Amino acid sequence: MLKRMDTFGHLTPEQQDTARQLHSQMQQLPPERRQAVRNAIQALRAMPPQARQRQIESDAYKKQFSPEERNILGGASKLPLAPAGPGAAEPPEE
Repeated sequence: MLKRMDTFGHLTPEQQDTARQLHSQMQQLPPERRQAVRNAIQALRAMPPQARQRQIESDAYKKQFSPEERNILGGASKLPLAPAGPGAAEPPEE
C-alpha cells in the first residue's frame, strides 16, 4: 500500500485524475471481475509498454475481458505502474 501511495504521489495531476477515474471504474465492476482486472494489471507490470498494449489488444484478452475492462487495463497501462515485485516505481513513460 505504501508503494502505491508513493507511486501516486509522483504522478502528474492529470495522471492522478486518470488514476482516480480508473479506480472508480474498477469499483463498479463485480468483485470477481475486479480481481481478474487486478491480476491482469499485475501481469502487465512485468512487461515493457509496447508488450502491454499488444497484450491488451490480443484475442485472448478480447475473449477474457469486456471492452470496459480492457479500457481500464489500457488506462492503467499508460500510467507509470509500480513494479509487481520489490523495488522502486518505474519512471514515467515519455
